[in-house]
Amino acid sequence: LAVATGMTFAMSRTAWAQDPIHKMGRGIVNVLTGWIELPKQIHLGKQEENPVAGISRGLVKGVGLTVLRGGIGLYEACTFAFPYPKGFVSPYEQMGLNDYAWE
Repeated sequence: LAVATGMTFAMSRTAWAQDPIHKMGRGIVNVLTGWIELPKQIHLGKQEENPVAGISRGLVKGVGLTVLRGGIGLYEACTFAFPYPKGFVSPYEQMGLNDYAWE
């Protein structure tokens, strides 16, 4: 019984993501640390075959992801008390983003 219960909790990540405290925390963290996307994307751009083009693409992508992550974070921080509808995919998964900028 303990193994079955443990496996159920291990496989229920979506239920944990619906937790209002987690939703609020993730939103606040992304509002405060969304700027990390800018240097992260520039660094990833430098590692491309053409570093000059990679840096400029990284700069544009970094600015876009900073605004996107901050906007989604603000939305989550303001609506933390309301769970996502059943079967709804989180905005981070829809955009192909990790939960936090440093992941």
